[in-house]
Amino acid sequence: MPPSTTRRRRAEHLGPERRRPQILDAALEIAVNEGISSVTIASVAEKLDVTRPVIYTCFANRVDLIAELVRREEERLNQTVGAVLRRRAVNADAEVFVEGFRALLSTVVDHPNTWRLVYGAPDSAVAEYFGRGRAASVKRCTELLRPTLLKWGMPADEVAHKLGALVELWVSSSEGMVRTYLADSSWDPDELAEFMGTSVYRALRTTV
Repeated sequence: MPPSTTRRRRAEHLGPERRRPQILDAALEIAVNEGISSVTIASVAEKLDVTRPVIYTCFANRVDLIAELVRREEERLNQTVGAVLRRRAVNADAEVFVEGFRALLSTVVDHPNTWRLVYGAPDSAVAEYFGRGRAASVKRCTELLRPTLLKWGMPADEVAHKLGALVELWVSSSEGMVRTYLADSSWDPDELAEFMGTSVYRALRTTV
């Protein structure tokens, strides 16, 4: 019996609960390397060396498959970013920002393809899902930065005026760090996190 036939027969014996994560991992790899438009039932089946009916036992169609992929990666990012943006000391110093950037970058090291999907997929559905995640990050950073600026001595009326722009500086710098790490393998994660965290702290601190 040809090896490919043997692999397909074994694949059919896997239940949907065991098979679904494999299908989603294969779809993620295709989306990152070839674009979300290349994720089809056929392409995922070929990637896993199984027949299309194996994929259909887990997902009704391509739309369901992509929706579940995006939902899984969105949930993964929300959990990791939420952990990064946990409450910290109000009177933050440079190390507080370095620690945050280091924690964020550790999630990129652990799940690089999730982040590549965020920044590499022009599909409007993907952008909508992850746009919500960015909005949540902006809200959380706003909650963290407002009391810090006040503690540093910025007048309340000035905080009200400048807070949005400073939060955008912080969030955009975080996104830039992720893009830099994914694009430039010469960076050591700790070195990049320390550089970016210190730079953002200095930029924010000099506004007071």
